[in-house]
Amino acid sequence: MPSIRAAAPLFMLLLSGCVVGPNHETPQTTLPVKFSEGSLKPNGDVTMAAWWTTFNDRRLNGLVETGLRENLSVQQAIERITAAEANFQAADAGAFPQLNSAASFEVSGARGTGDSASRPTTRTSGGQLSASWLLDLFGQYRRSKESAGATLDAAYASADVAKLTYLSSVVSAYIDARYYQERIAIARKNLGSRRETLDLTRLQLEAGAASRLDVVQAEGLVNSTLAEIPGLETQFRQATHRIAFLLGLPAASLVADLQKGAPQPYARRSISAGVPADLIRNRPDIRAAERSLAAAVAEVGVAEAALYPSISLSGSISPAHIAASGVDGSLTTWGFGPSLNLPIFDAGARRANIKAKESAAREAYLTWKEAVLNAVQEVENAMVAVNRARQTVSALTATVRSYEEALSLATASYRDGASSLLDVLDAQRNVASAQANLAQAVQQMATNYVNLNVAIGGGYAWGATTVVANR
Repeated sequence: MPSIRAAAPLFMLLLSGCVVGPNHETPQTTLPVKFSEGSLKPNGDVTMAAWWTTFNDRRLNGLVETGLRENLSVQQAIERITAAEANFQAADAGAFPQLNSAASFEVSGARGTGDSASRPTTRTSGGQLSASWLLDLFGQYRRSKESAGATLDAAYASADVAKLTYLSSVVSAYIDARYYQERIAIARKNLGSRRETLDLTRLQLEAGAASRLDVVQAEGLVNSTLAEIPGLETQFRQATHRIAFLLGLPAASLVADLQKGAPQPYARRSISAGVPADLIRNRPDIRAAERSLAAAVAEVGVAEAALYPSISLSGSISPAHIAASGVDGSLTTWGFGPSLNLPIFDAGARRANIKAKESAAREAYLTWKEAVLNAVQEVENAMVAVNRARQTVSALTATVRSYEEALSLATASYRDGASSLLDVLDAQRNVASAQANLAQAVQQMATNYVNLNVAIGGGYAWGATTVVANR
């Protein structure tokens, strides 16, 4: 018997270090060594790279800085961090002893007449102090804490996803707003040129050098340009309203500010996409998926711990004082002892719960793998788009110069009577179309530049300090 008593504490100590369930390991998947149009040089940490500053636009820089503080989606993600921190603290508290106290006071008595006797007044005061501790023999609380910690990490990563999404949305909306402004400016410039042509045609009609058909055709081109401008103004305002929504600002003040005008954002700087392995570190959505996988794996351990016995230590002490007529005394009761909970038969419910948690963990792994492969695809597509857009802009810039020269020559020839009005109108249409196509190509090149930076996970940690959950 003495040997058993001596071995019991050691046995309990060994049990207290036992943690059932699988341990989370960093997930693996096969990745290409480089992107199809990339290099073999890794990118390093790009999460704090302020890539939008390459546009050299102070208004855009201010909008980004303001939005990272005020964007509603980012604020919602921060609130989810607060909730995850509270859940982590609750899971951590479960492994500690629980202590509760209570106090009471009661006055009682009875009064009667006839055969009903009266009882003297009795005053009873008492209290209770109780403690309980569920011994974490098989790691149930430790796995729960592990799961809550991973969920908290995922909440931080989700907030970074919200910031990255905001960057993509606000910069893209700003690019759209400036594009429509450029289109409006082009339309108004072309409107002035076409009105000059109409005036010249009217003069030539009076001189007998032009027909009424020429005048009507010139008028039609002027009116078609006038009809184009309101639609472009509507699209400019809608893009501005989108920016205001992202910043949580009144639209009217922002519209007035952006109407002052600025050049289209032009992506002149090239960007290194790094290698596919960089994405696992830099993309917050991949990190969130990995942390969700860690939480799911820990939940398997929680479910497995339910298969094993559990031991609780509990105790209480309850002092009481009674004061009545002729009686005055106190009584203290106490109790302490362990209790054993031994699962014997549950018709397979606990085993089924383990299978469900294991399936959830496998699904979480597939979700992580899908996030990785999707990130690689996004970078590949963005790189191709950026490289091709530069070629398009270069070709369209030359096209605009050629058509503008052709318009100048056609107009001069028309003034001299050496060519018809149709040549001038065709040249004007070609210039307007080429200018619009160039503006759209510049917009697309800037948008592709944004997409590539977002795809590699750049910039969402700009201006922020690293926060690590307290474990």
